[in-house]
Amino acid sequence: MNGQSKAIEALSIRVAPSIHTIDAVQWDACAGVNKMDANPFVRHAFLAALEDSGSVTSETGWQPQHLALESPNGVILACAPLYLKDHSYGEYVFDWGWANAYERAGGQYYPKLQCSIPFTPATGPRLMVRKGCTQSEANDLKKVLLTGMIELADRLNVSSLHITFPNDQDIEVATEAGLLPRVGQQFHWKNDGYDSFDAFLDALSSRKRKNIRKEREKAAASDVKISAVSGNEITPRHWDAFYRFYRLTSDRKWGQAYLSRSFFDLLSERMGEQVVLIMGEENGEFVCGALNLLGGDTLFGRNWGTVVHYPMLHFEVCYYRAIEFAIERGLSWVEAGAQGPHKLQRGYLPRKTYSAHWIADPGFRTAIKQYLGQERCAVEEDVEALGELGPFKRTGKP
Repeated sequence: MNGQSKAIEALSIRVAPSIHTIDAVQWDACAGVNKMDANPFVRHAFLAALEDSGSVTSETGWQPQHLALESPNGVILACAPLYLKDHSYGEYVFDWGWANAYERAGGQYYPKLQCSIPFTPATGPRLMVRKGCTQSEANDLKKVLLTGMIELADRLNVSSLHITFPNDQDIEVATEAGLLPRVGQQFHWKNDGYDSFDAFLDALSSRKRKNIRKEREKAAASDVKISAVSGNEITPRHWDAFYRFYRLTSDRKWGQAYLSRSFFDLLSERMGEQVVLIMGEENGEFVCGALNLLGGDTLFGRNWGTVVHYPMLHFEVCYYRAIEFAIERGLSWVEAGAQGPHKLQRGYLPRKTYSAHWIADPGFRTAIKQYLGQERCAVEEDVEALGELGPFKRTGKP
C-alpha cells in the first residue's frame, strides 16, 4: 500500500446536522480561494443564511447532512453540501417522474439525499477540496466524499443520491465513480472581450441588433429609473421592496416562496459585497428588481419580480443590465438561471449543465440509465440546434 492510500485511510468523514457545526474558515478554505473568487452559493455564509433564516430546515424538507472529510488532527480536507429531502421542490433538475414511477412500482422514493445548493440552479463545485492539493490528490479526496455519501445513503435506507449542477471536474469524478450522469441546458452570456454594450451589439446580426435596441427603447419609455446597488448601498428599504417582488413572482410561478424575508437581510449582512441588486424606481417607489450574486468571473442572476408591467422591462433589468455590469467589471459570464429559450435572441447561448445520480434499487437504476441515455441525445441535439439559431453574426461567433 502506498503512502497516499495510507493517508486516505487515516481520514474520517463527519456528517454535520447544521453548517454551524463545521468551522466557517475551514469550509471556505475548500469552497474558494477568497470571498470574491469563490462561487457565492457554496460559501459558508450563504448556506448559514439559508439555515438561520428558516428557509432550509427539516421542517421545510431540507435537513442538512453536510459532509466534512477530516485529517486526524481535525483539518478539513474536503466537504460537500448535502441534504436529506422528503420532496423534490427547489432543485431545478426534475425527478418527479422518477418518483412517481418508482412509487407506482411499489417502492418508496422519499427520502433521498441531495448534494446541491437549495433553490439555486447555478453550476459550481459540489465536491470541494482544500486548495493546495494536486489534481490526483483532489480527485482521490472527492472519491472519498462520494463513498461517504453512498455509505450514508445506505445507512439511511434512502432510494437515491443526487448531485445537481456540479462543475465539469465534479461530474467527471462522479461519473468515474459509477454515478449516472444527466445532461441539461441553460442559457448563458459570454463576454468575448467587449468594451461596451455597443461592442456586444456589433457582434450580432443586423436584425437581432435592431430588435435589442428597440426593446431597450421600449423599456426606457416607461421612465422607470434603473440602477444597480451592492454592499453597503443596499438598505432594508431595498430588501422590503425586493421581497415583495419575490413573493409575487413565487406565488405566480410556484405557489410558495422558498426564501424567508430574513434570508435577504442575512445575505446582505454576511456577504453583501457579492450581492448586486438591479432595482427599478418610479415616482420615488421601487417597482421592480433583480437579484444577482457575483463570484469570480461570473454574475449569477437569481430572482426577479415587479409590480408594474411595462413592455420589455423584464429583459432590460434582468438581461441587458446584467450584460452591462459584466462588461464594466470585466466578467466572463452571466448566468441567468434556469429555463428561458427567450434568452437566446438576447445573446444568451445554450450551455450544458450536469447532474449525477446514484440509485439504490438495481432494477430501477437500469431503467433510469436507459432513460438518461435517450434524454442525453435529445438534449445534445437541442443544444446544437439552438446554438445555430443564436443572434450572432456567422463570421463573428462560432
